[in-house]
Parts: sequence; structure tokens; C-alpha cells
Amino acid sequence: MKTIRTYLARFPIVAAIGYLAVVAAFLAATWFHISDFLERSQLVAEANNILSHLEGRAPASSRANARGIPLGTGSPVLEGPTVTVAGAALLQRVAGAVTRVGGNILSSQVDLQGAQSKNGFVKVSVDCEVAQPALQQLLYDLEAGMPFLFVDQLVAQAPETTTNALSQKMRVSLLVSGQWQGVK
Repeated sequence: MKTIRTYLARFPIVAAIGYLAVVAAFLAATWFHISDFLERSQLVAEANNILSHLEGRAPASSRANARGIPLGTGSPVLEGPTVTVAGAALLQRVAGAVTRVGGNILSSQVDLQGAQSKNGFVKVSVDCEVAQPALQQLLYDLEAGMPFLFVDQLVAQAPETTTNALSQKMRVSLLVSGQWQGVK
């Protein structure tokens, strides 16, 4: 200990450099802790924002898609006092999604007696005509909105002629299902 003191007394520049190195190390440690704290508080704020969206506390304007259609509003399951009413609500929801993208419904059928109907699922089979660029919008509208719907089957048939195929409508067959909670 005495040798270190005498050495630092003989060379004060070494003592000053050592002192500055210790202060710089403390400042660096403080900076790392503050930046870590700020990063964690930002992650907590983002998680709270996601939680508020999931719980439905966000303003309605922030829960709308690009076309202004509200997303995430309503019940996550099909509502209705009977499975027939729930099937009609499902058909109405699918038909509304098809018409919003400029499509035409050719035929539709509600399946209330399928294998999954015992688990509370109702299925709708829809044949429609949709423009090719609108198909992705249709699928997004069906699967992103409320109630939760699942596209179980999708069959798309391109137009017969190859000239100006984008302006012609494709024939699309959809099998869409949703869960009915039943009578409460």
C-alpha cells in the first residue's frame, strides 16, 4: 500500500488518469442502467398498449381497418338464440364481406348438421364471383373481424379468357365456419 502511495506521489499524472478511469467507469455503468430502464419502460408501455387494444379500451378510430370498417368490435362468437339464427348471422356476415369488396354471391348453403356442429361450430358454403385483387381483402375482412371466423376451404377458379384477366371476376368457393356459444 505504501509503495502505491509513493508511486502515485511521484507520478501525479498516473493518479489523475486512474481517477478519470474510475469516474468514466461509474458514468458508463450509470448510463447503461438508465438506458436499460428506459428500454424496459418503453416495452411496458407497448405491452400496455397491446393489452388495451385486446381488452377493447382503445378508441374506436384506432380499431378500424384502412377502409374504416371497425375491427374487433362485437362478440367473438356467433350470437343468436338458436343455431339457425346463428347460421343466418354467419351467412349475413359472409355476404356482407363479399359485397363490400364488389363481389356477387352465386349460391350459399348453411351447414347446421356437420361433424363439428356438436362442438358448436356453424359452417357456411358460399360460391361467389370476386375480382382477383379483391380476394385478399375478402379473406382479411372475414378472418380479422368479429365474430371470429375461419376460412376452412378456399377454391378459386381464374377467368376463362386470358385477355384482361384482372378486370374479370374469379369464381371463388368458400367454406367459412364460426363458433356458436349457444343459449346462455
